[in-house]
Amino acid sequence: MAKGVKKIQITKGLYYPDMSVKGQRVTLKPDQWVYFGVEEWLPGTTAEDKKKEIIWMRQTNNRKIIINQAPSKGGYKFLISKQFCGSYHYYIEASLSGKRDPKNPVGLYVKGWCDPKIVTSKWTTQRGSKTSIKNQNKSNFISYGHVVYLNLMTEGLNGNTVTIELWNQQTAKKDKLVHVYNNVLVIDGEINVKIENTYSWMAHVDNIQNVEEFYIKVKDTASKQYIKDNLGDDLHAIYLNVKNKVVTTNANVSKNQTPTKVYKPDVNSVRQEPCRFEMIKITESEVKDGKASNTTVTVFDNGKGIKKIQSAALQERIERTIYYKFDSTVIDKDGVAILNNVLKFLLEHRDSTMNLSGYACVIGKQNYNKGLSQRRADVVKKFFADGGLDPSRIISVGKGEIDPTDDKMGKDNIRFKNEKDYESNRRVDISFVFNAHDAQTINYEVVAPTESTKKDLTIDISGFDTNECYHGSKNKHKKQILMIDVGQAVDKGDTKQTFAPPSFNYKVYSNMSRFNAAPIQYIWPIATNPNQFHMNIHSCRYFSNDKRTTVLIKAYPDIKWELALEFQVNVSNYKAANMPPGNIYAKHQEKSRQAGYKRMQLNKDGKVPINVGVGLSAEWDAGREKRSFTNEFADKIEVVARMIATAVDIVQNAINYAQSAAKETAIPVGFNLRYPKFTVVGKWYLERVNERAALSVIGEVGFGFKPLIGAEVVIDIIGAAIAVASYGATGNPAAAKLINKFRGGLEKLGASVTFTATFYGELEIMVDALKIDSINGINMQGKTTIGGKMGATIELSISIEVGTVKGTKAKPIATFKAAAKADSYFGGDIVIDSDTKGLFIQPVLKFSGVVLSVEIEGEVGWWKSNFKVEEKVMKEETYYMDKKYLT
Repeated sequence: MAKGVKKIQITKGLYYPDMSVKGQRVTLKPDQWVYFGVEEWLPGTTAEDKKKEIIWMRQTNNRKIIINQAPSKGGYKFLISKQFCGSYHYYIEASLSGKRDPKNPVGLYVKGWCDPKIVTSKWTTQRGSKTSIKNQNKSNFISYGHVVYLNLMTEGLNGNTVTIELWNQQTAKKDKLVHVYNNVLVIDGEINVKIENTYSWMAHVDNIQNVEEFYIKVKDTASKQYIKDNLGDDLHAIYLNVKNKVVTTNANVSKNQTPTKVYKPDVNSVRQEPCRFEMIKITESEVKDGKASNTTVTVFDNGKGIKKIQSAALQERIERTIYYKFDSTVIDKDGVAILNNVLKFLLEHRDSTMNLSGYACVIGKQNYNKGLSQRRADVVKKFFADGGLDPSRIISVGKGEIDPTDDKMGKDNIRFKNEKDYESNRRVDISFVFNAHDAQTINYEVVAPTESTKKDLTIDISGFDTNECYHGSKNKHKKQILMIDVGQAVDKGDTKQTFAPPSFNYKVYSNMSRFNAAPIQYIWPIATNPNQFHMNIHSCRYFSNDKRTTVLIKAYPDIKWELALEFQVNVSNYKAANMPPGNIYAKHQEKSRQAGYKRMQLNKDGKVPINVGVGLSAEWDAGREKRSFTNEFADKIEVVARMIATAVDIVQNAINYAQSAAKETAIPVGFNLRYPKFTVVGKWYLERVNERAALSVIGEVGFGFKPLIGAEVVIDIIGAAIAVASYGATGNPAAAKLINKFRGGLEKLGASVTFTATFYGELEIMVDALKIDSINGINMQGKTTIGGKMGATIELSISIEVGTVKGTKAKPIATFKAAAKADSYFGGDIVIDSDTKGLFIQPVLKFSGVVLSVEIEGEVGWWKSNFKVEEKVMKEETYYMDKKYLT
């Protein structure tokens, strides 16, 4: 039962249904990829067969020449440009065996359609010349009888037949049609006509001038419409200037010429050599946050994204030979296998020209053997042409005898026939040159510990097969991976190891030692010189030059740096509780702080005491080594700190001004501005992000101002009332009298009363773990909060002491204290954060509610008692407003 592909279809892409016939032909839209796949299999095709690689072939419309051949498991993609749109059909066919089906319609005829257009036009005096002689200045001439060439680049006309009209530019009257060239074929989107009858134009020119100007118009034979250019004009090749002079009276028939094609090795074609590897993956094993983790990076995937090297020096010459029996042109079984292998290669490598050299042994007449050698070369040429290779790519030459002679009494007499001596002379040598598929080395960067620790890599190579290598036995690619540890200099202590696919383990390390005396040189690890490990894996399809490294593994040190800074005004001690959560600085051990933290007290004699603290530390070798480096740059930090201190004096001056202004009001009011406290911690190191082969420089920054600014205004209500009463009519005598009386009565009992209102406001900014990636930019790992609150606290406090024991130091025998307090505020935060939708801003409104509380405690002799009464007058509320996304 037959097996293979029965029908193919378009699986994805744009085409014109009304210009197509299902299952037979399809008209595509230009300049976009269309994908083909198998629609139906022959009944004998098994499930395993359907998983195999299919050979896709794009052929000429007569199905004799294969233009492009490519094996694929995922279908075939095809793009047709506007230049190749027109009536010309290509034939696309898929085959499981790699052989075409000449009987059954298993494929599709494919063409493209777009508006017909003349893109460029030029006249030249030599075929294929890039210099056009058309001009409007009448400075370039030909004479009547000269041969001239016309070249037009077109769109939407490939395969069409056109008519070219030659017109003479006239002055003061209509232009005149001079000559018509019929049945001109558009080949590969080009019109090329050799015109040899320019002498005959002369007779059709009226009132001939010293220089005449000619142009053309092009009419599509099928539509009978004139073809226009990009500007909508139907006049082309303006102008050909012809001088009134005859150089020859010959008027030969003009010739429609196919564009000359020079076959050269194709540089950019997709490589499909069976000697190949398909994928390289590297998996790193490490411990993060106490847990083992693996990260896998695909460094090579079937040639995607690699940068090809284009150089004549990288061209490779392939040579094969097939042998014949005595006086025979029959290709044997071994020869067929060799020719099929070469045919497949050339069909997948467009434009390489093949040379066939036939030979014969000396037995027989020299002239006969000359013909025999040519027939042997020609039969190989026919084999390739029947297989779909363009015959114009094949040069076959019969070289005749090797060491020719006609000595009938000697070695060329059949009686002296010796197969052992002559069998190698009955042959056809096949040779061609192609651009080896070499590419620039792939760089893979890794963070690694020291040589004493090392990092484990697992390297996987899939689809590695060199059985059908096109190189000879001497240079055949080996199915192995060579790893070379060159450290930082090639040939300096190199260590070579050979591994077999598909998977092996390899250890890498950086050049930093565990007990490095000067790790400060690695302050920016990406700028250091990494250790190098060369991976050599070669094949015909990819990285065929075994002198070039395939993957270069660069091992950078795994050092991580931490820098912490605190800046406090009017604070004498360091409080780590104000650090943003989740930062590494909060993890500092007290001992490391004492050893590696430098505090500088500035403005000791000024009104604003300042503390500045700074620390720099590092860890490396998978966290085994830690060290502080603060003292190595403390002097520079101190200079910066003094500059900050100078700026803070401005804040103190503002406070002094506010206090002096308050005194002039006679209202007992106090100002208290809370100085800012600024804390920041930074961390930088190398890390892999999103499974890229290149490392990223990662920076983590956490910082905050708490508060950025804060202020309190405290008003003594009792004192204010008395002060206001003293103003007479402007005050409130009744209120002042009541308060004054109440206050005076308590004072007789030895009690003191405070009745104050505190109004406050503050603003703070906290950024939690802002992560900066050198490749992706800023990434929010935590959140940023810009917030604050303002409100009022009203407090009534009464304290009393009754009696003392003589001889003691003011020990009370009875105490009584009562306090009543109401506190409320309103405010909110602006939160900058991210979720699965991206970065967003979200305002949050807050109200504390109002709580009235009274605390009473008393002691008389042996009796002690205290109690608290608290009542919530208004409830607390938080309102989250809608998120506004920034990305």
